[in-house]
Order: sequence, then C-alpha cells, then structure tokens
Amino acid sequence: MQDHCVGVLLRMAPVVHPFFLLPLLVAIASIPGSVNAAASSQQTDALLAWKSSLADPVALSGWTRASPVCTWRGVGCDAAGGGRVTKLRLRGLGLGGGLHTLELDFAAFPALTELDLNGNSFAGDIPAGISQLRSLASLDLGDNGFNGSIPPQIGHLSGLVDLCLYNNNLVGAIPHQLSRLPKIAHFDLGANYLTDQDFAKFSPMPTVTFMSLYDNSINGSFPDFILKSGNITYLDLSQNTLFGLMPDTLPEKLPNLMYLNLSNNEFSGRIPASLRRLTKLQDLLIAANNLTGGVPEFLGSMSQLRILELGDNQLGGAIPPVLGQLQMLQRLKIKNAGLVSTLPPELGNLKNLTFLEISVNHLSGGLPPAFAGMCAMREFGLEMNGLTGEIPSVLFTSWPELISFQVQYNFFTGRIPKEVGMARKLKILYLFSNNLCGSIPAELGDLENLEELDLSNNLLTGPIPRSIGNLKQLTALALFFNDLTGVIPPEIGNMTALQRLDVNTNRLQGELPATISSLRNLQYLSVFNNYMSGTIPPDLGKGIALQHVSFTNNSFSGELPRHICDGFALERFTANHNNFSGTLPPCLKNCTSLYRVRLDGNHFTGDISDAFGIHPSLEYLDISGSKLTGRLSSDWGQCTNLTYLSINGNSISGNLDSTFCTLSSLQFLDLSNNRFNGELPRCWWELQALLFMDVSGNGFSGELPASRSPELPLQSLHLANNSFSVVFPATIRNCRALVTLDMWSNKFFGKIPSWIGTSLPVLRILLLRSNNFSGEIPTELSQLSQLQLLDLASNGLTGFIPTTFANLSSMKQAKTFPTIGTFNWKSAPSRGYDYPFPLDQSRDRFNILWKGHEETFQGTAMLMTGIDLSSNSLYGEIPKELTYLQGLRYLNLSRNDLSGSIPERIGNLNILESLDLSWNELSGVIPTTIANIPCLSVLNLSNNRLWGSIPTGRQLQTFVDPSIYSNNLGLCGFPLRIACRASRLDQRIEDHKELDKFLFYSLVVGIVFGFWLWFGALILLKPLRDFVFHFVDHIERSYANCRRCTH
Repeated sequence: MQDHCVGVLLRMAPVVHPFFLLPLLVAIASIPGSVNAAASSQQTDALLAWKSSLADPVALSGWTRASPVCTWRGVGCDAAGGGRVTKLRLRGLGLGGGLHTLELDFAAFPALTELDLNGNSFAGDIPAGISQLRSLASLDLGDNGFNGSIPPQIGHLSGLVDLCLYNNNLVGAIPHQLSRLPKIAHFDLGANYLTDQDFAKFSPMPTVTFMSLYDNSINGSFPDFILKSGNITYLDLSQNTLFGLMPDTLPEKLPNLMYLNLSNNEFSGRIPASLRRLTKLQDLLIAANNLTGGVPEFLGSMSQLRILELGDNQLGGAIPPVLGQLQMLQRLKIKNAGLVSTLPPELGNLKNLTFLEISVNHLSGGLPPAFAGMCAMREFGLEMNGLTGEIPSVLFTSWPELISFQVQYNFFTGRIPKEVGMARKLKILYLFSNNLCGSIPAELGDLENLEELDLSNNLLTGPIPRSIGNLKQLTALALFFNDLTGVIPPEIGNMTALQRLDVNTNRLQGELPATISSLRNLQYLSVFNNYMSGTIPPDLGKGIALQHVSFTNNSFSGELPRHICDGFALERFTANHNNFSGTLPPCLKNCTSLYRVRLDGNHFTGDISDAFGIHPSLEYLDISGSKLTGRLSSDWGQCTNLTYLSINGNSISGNLDSTFCTLSSLQFLDLSNNRFNGELPRCWWELQALLFMDVSGNGFSGELPASRSPELPLQSLHLANNSFSVVFPATIRNCRALVTLDMWSNKFFGKIPSWIGTSLPVLRILLLRSNNFSGEIPTELSQLSQLQLLDLASNGLTGFIPTTFANLSSMKQAKTFPTIGTFNWKSAPSRGYDYPFPLDQSRDRFNILWKGHEETFQGTAMLMTGIDLSSNSLYGEIPKELTYLQGLRYLNLSRNDLSGSIPERIGNLNILESLDLSWNELSGVIPTTIANIPCLSVLNLSNNRLWGSIPTGRQLQTFVDPSIYSNNLGLCGFPLRIACRASRLDQRIEDHKELDKFLFYSLVVGIVFGFWLWFGALILLKPLRDFVFHFVDHIERSYANCRRCTH
C-alpha cells in the first residue's frame, strides 16, 4: 500500500506544489507503523485480559505493558511480519483457567502458528472459536483438564500439522471432520474418554505418520480408516475395547509401521503370521488381550525388533528358543501368558536385552547359567513361577548394569550367592518366598546403591550381618518369616534412608538397639513374633513420622516410648502380648490418624481416657487384660469409625455415657470384667451394626433397653455376671441372627419364653444358668436345630424334661468347626442377615460347668455339645429320647426330683465325657451299656435309689472313687467295698419282686375300701346325704344364674 501511494504522488508531482508534497509523503510513510502498533496493542490487550482470568499466574509475572509483548515469556513473534505473535509456548507453567473468547480473544492472533499449553491445569471445554487461528500449524493442549467434546471446527484449520489433545477429560465421539485435515501428520487424542460413534464417516488420513488414540472408550473392530492411512509409522490403539481378530492385512496396508501398540484390548485368535512381513517394525506391544495359540516361532525371524510385549494373554505353550536370535531386542515381556515351559538357554544370546520379565507363568526347571550372556541386563523378573535349583552366581558377575533382580515366589534352593555383592548398581533385590537356606551373605553390604532388599519367607538362618549397616541408600528391608537368630545389629542405625524395617517371625533375641532412634526416615517398624526382651529405646519416634509399629508377641518390658506418636502420623500400633507396664503414652491422644491399635496382654495402668477417646479414624482397639482405670468419657463418641473395641479385664468404672450410642460402625464390643455399673443407655440399640456384645462381669443392673428396630444383626450376646433384673428381654426376639446367648448369673425371672424356638433359628449356645426362671421348659426349644449347648441349671424350673429334645439335630453328631466367614472388622454388616454370618464363631467364648469346674471355652467353643438342667425341680423319668443325642459331650441332670430308671441305651452316647445324675430319685440297676462309653471321664450317680451290681469293664474300671456311687443303698461291686453275692443279689431281686406285688395288691385293696367307705357313708348317714345333695343343687342354680346373666 505504501509503494502504491508513493507512486501516485510521484506521478502527481508536476502539478503538486513542493510545499504540500513533503508533509504528505511523511504521513504516508507513517501508515504501516500505525497499523503494526494497533495490531500489537490488540495482541497485548488480549494476552493481558487472558492473564487476568487465569488462576495464580505467577509464571507470567513479566507480562506487563512495561515491556514489548514479543519479549514476554513464552511469546514468539515474526519480526519480518511487523511483530505479530506467531508462537505461544507456555508448557508446564502450572497455569489454570480456560480458553473461551471472554478469556482469550483468538481473533487478535491471525498469524499464530503454534499454541502450546501442554502440562498445565486448564479446564473447561475447548471453544469452537479456536478455529479463528487460521494460520495454526501446531496445537498442543495435552496433559490438562479440558472436558466436553472436541469441537469439529478444528477440522477447518487447514494448515494444522500437529494436533495433541491427549490426557484430558474429553468425551463424546471423535469428530470425523478431523480426518479431513489436509496436512495433519501428528494426531494424538490419547488418554481421554472418547468414543467411536461412526468411523465409517472418517476419511483416509494419508499425511498422518503418528496416530495415538490410546486409553479411550473406543469399541468395535479395528478401524478401517486407519488401514487406509498408509503412511502411519507410529500407531497406538492400546487401552480401548477393540475386539475381533488382528488384521491380517497390516503389512500391506501399513507397510511403514515401526511402532504398533494394541495392548489392553479384547483382540482374540492367534497372533497373525503376516506380521513377519512388517520389515520396519521395531516395537510390537500386544499384551493384555484374549490372544491364544502360543508364542509364534516366526517372531524369531523379525530381527529388527527392539521391544516385544505379549503378556497377559492366554497364549500357553513354550518359549521358542528362536527368540534368542533377536539380536536387537532390548525389552522382552511375556508376563502372565500361561506359558508351560523351561527357560531356553538360547535367550542368553540376547546381548542387547536390558529388560526381561516372564513372571506369573508355569515355568519349571532351573535358571540357565547361559543367561549370563545377557550382558546388558538391567531389570530381570521371573517372579511367581515354579523354578527350582540354585540361583547361578555367574549372573551377578556378568551383569554389571543390573539394577533390579526379582525372582520371588519360586522354589529356588541353596544359599544366596555371595557374588551378588558384585552387582554394585543393584537397587532392587527380591528373593522372598523361596526355599533359600543358609546365612545372609555379608557381601550384601557392598551394594551401596541398594534401595529395596526383601529376603522374607525363606529358610535363612544365622544372624543379621553387621555389614548391612553399609546400605545407606536402603529404604526397605524385609527379613520376616525366616529362622534368623542373634540380635538386630546396632549398625542398623547407619542406614539413614531406611523407611521400612520388617524382621517379624524369626528367633531374634536381645533388645531393640538404641541406634534405631537414629533412623530419621523410619515409617514402618515390625519386630513381632520373636524372642526379644528389654526396654524399647525411649527416644524412638522422637521427631519422626512413624506410621506402623508392631512389637507384638515378644518379652519387651518397661514403658512404651513417650514419643511414639510425635509425628502425628501413626496409623497402626500393636504391642500386644508383652510385659509392658506403666501408663500409656499421652501423645496417643493427639494421634488422630490411628486406625488400628492392639495393646492387649500387658500390665498398663492409669486412666484409659488419658490416651484414647478422640480418634475419628480409629477402627480397631484392643487394650484388654491390663490394669487400666478411669471412665469412658463422652470423647469416645468421636470414634465414629470404630468397628472393634475390646477393653475387657481392666478396672474401668462408671456408667456408659449416651454418646457411646453414636459409634454407629461398631461391630465387636467387649467391655467384660470391668467395674461398669448402672443401666445401659436407653439409646443402646442405635448401635445398629453390632454383631458381638459382651458386657459380662460388671455391675450393670436394671433392664436391657428396648429396641425400635424390627431386626438387629447381633450374633453373640453376653450378659453374664451382672445384676440385670427383669423378665426375659423381649428385645432379644429381634435378634434373628443370634448364635450365642449367655445370660448366666443375673436376676432374670419369669418363664422362659416359647418364642426362643421360633425367633432365634440359628441359636447354638443358650446359657440361662443361675437366674430365677420358673415354670416348665418350653418344648419349642426343640425347634432350635442348631442348638448344641443348653444350660438351664440353678433356676426354679419344674415339670418334665421334654421328650422332644430328640429333635435337637445338632446334638446328634460330633461337632466340627462351622464353615463360616472370618469376622471382617472393616466391612459393614449385611442388612439381609444372610447365613452363614461374617462373625467368626471360633472367636466366641463362654463359661460352662465342665467336669465339675467352671471353665472358659474359646477357640474350641463351637466343638462343645452338652445339656445341663441341674439344680431345678424337674420330675418324671429321664426321657429315653436323650440317648438319641449322640453328639453330647456332657449331660448334667443332677439335683432334681427325677425318678424311674436310667435309660438302658445310655451307652449310645459314645463321645460323652461327663455324666452327672446325682441327687435324684432314680431307681433300678445301672445299665451295663454305660461301660461302652469310651470317653467317659467324669461320672456321678450318687444320692439316688439305685441297686444291683455296678457294671464293670472298659472305661468304668478307671473310676476308683466310691463316692460317685454313694448313698445308693442297693449298689454293690467295685469300687464300693460291698461285694456282690449271687444269692444276695437274687434275694434282692426277689425282695423287689415281692415288694412290687405287695404295693400292687395294697393299691387295689385301698381303692376298693375307699370306694365302699365313701358310698356306704353316703347311703347310711342321712345328714351327710342331705348336705351333699343340697351342695349339688346350689352349684346347679349358680350355673343357671350365670347363663341368664350372660344373655
């Protein structure tokens, strides 16, 4: 324009006065400067407006009007074009914001050829207005947080060569307009949530060389438009849901392929043999599909391969030895491919191989020494196979670049090669879960770069070498599940980078070295299940952030370290089953991140609420069996995630605060054997998740609170040894999942409700001993098909023993542990109350009178079967139906008013160990079958009316105490000093027969005499006759009057 104006003026020069020509030329000369200045101002305004919309744009602090826009960070200009902005490169500056017109005016940048915002925190959708950047050749918005769909208007950017939108949150279909970009070469839309609405609309993309659509939601068969884009050299379609066969035409359609990644899809069938014709292919990654048919031999002929990944398919078969011909191969990964094979020694020819992983297969045989030929090896993994033999020492002398050696979960034997110390660059050494033996080689101390060492779960013996203290880069040391002896060496304090130390389950002795307090990065310390003793270093934890500490099952003594929770990071702390004493560290109360604590089985003293109460993350707490005092303050209501609480066997007292009811996640609660008193809070059954409840051995009184819930998940309820005083609690009827009910030794009264038999269908243990229950035993108890322990002793029960007890099917055979799930203290209880239950009943415990002594059963509780009805007022005969219960281990019917004879088939109870029928009115002879009970070890038949010879033989010969038969005047024989003579015994039998006849005739005579005495008097004595008739008339008139009143 400037040249055109000057030419016109020159042509007009003859007619224009020189006085006017000069100013006009100056004005025209200034036109382009004004235009450029205006454009520059517009760009400056646009960029500053955009900057003001960004969140915390510290990296752009230099963007001010004080300096030209072309000097700003990330801004590039075209000097020849008058300073127009052509490049905007702001990669990885931590910027956040959006790209809408209100934020960035695209129209202000007509010359922009490159926009690079990669690696920031931009969000929102990509505006369609970005298509105004008509000169754009490179658009990189990758690695941000853009969402929404890709605007199809990007397809109007005809000069676009590079398009990178990977690693965002883009959704929807890929616009087919993008396939018509005439110059596009680099096309990367990976790591989004894109779908494939209709690839049929896509055009071939002949200019594309780089194509990446990995990690999206693309479904269907192999996209056809890709097969028509013949210049692709890099193709990544991994992590989608493509299915079907891999295209057999890949070599003809995409002959220039150098990189092919189809991993993590659903391709099926065999690996196509046509792939051998991809002569330029260097990287082949087809892992994690549904491919079958083995590892093909032809792969050994693809000599140009550098990377081969076939794992996570069910290929099966063997490893072809011909793979050893791939001299260029650098990475070989065939993990979890169902391989059934030995390791071909030919793989040792792969001199350029740096990475080998053939883990999680069915490999057998040994580790070939020929693998030493892999002289470039850096990362070696054969974990989770069935490899045997020794680990060749030559590997560690031949692999100078080795940084990772992982052969865990195999069956390697022999010693750890001392040559391992020559692999000086080694960072990871995993030999755990093998059968390695011998001592830990001192040469491990030469691995100065080692970061992780795991030798756990082997058969290692001897001491931990002192040289291990040289490993100053080591962050994790795991030696657990071995047979190590000696002490933890004090040199361990030199391992200043150590974060995890785990030596549990060995035979280590001595004290925890004081130098362990020098490990300033220590987070995980586990020494449980050893023979260690002494005190814990008092400075342990001071100034560091311990997260996991376990001293369990040792003989440590003294106080716990006062600084154990200084870093407020402690999450798991277990010190149970030691000899610790003193008060609990007060810092525990401030450690709000605790979620699992076990301190049971020690001798702690002091107030429990000085260390616990405000722990919102706490899930599991066991401090049972100590000498703690104090009360459970209202602070405990803040433990809202608590699922397991056991503080039994202490001296904690007071009432339970109503805030306790807010522990809505609580599943296991054991407050037994403390000094609690008063009534349970009225809100008690707001503990809707409760499965196990034990408040026995306290001073609770009053009633059991009522529940508004129609069904409670409770499975085990222990109320024993309190002062509850009420009729049988109706709330228990709502506990249809109840397995154990222990109400022993309270003041419950009234009748035992019949609904127990119908409302508690899975009840196994019913203990109501030592209460004030009265009335008859409900026959409905016989409907409890799983009942195996019934103790109703020491009450005021009357009536007959129900013959329907024969229906107690669970007592008909010996018990084994029930097949039930393990109690999961993290999981919420099922609201469907499906059976079997998640609570492990083998953890349950209860007391019974066993062989004359009160015994606590735990662990084997579910193996016990028995009935105890002693110390009541039951009468009648012992039902023969009880002899059908052949699973009984004890039977106690003593101290009642039972009569008749002992059932003849008592010998059918062949696993019975204890039988007590004493203090009744039993008569007759002792059945000889009682001698057939092989396990019987306790027997008491004293204080009855038994007679005859005591049976002999087998188990009865072991009973030498005559008191078990005492006060039965008619018994004779061993172990009594009364010998049985045949004549005397016959006479005794005849005497009983005569006595029976006498009693029979006397009864008949008495009835006849009484009948005639009564009727004779009625006939002969008129006053008596008149009185009787008047009485009958009075009764009749009264009855008639009552009928008239009712009508």
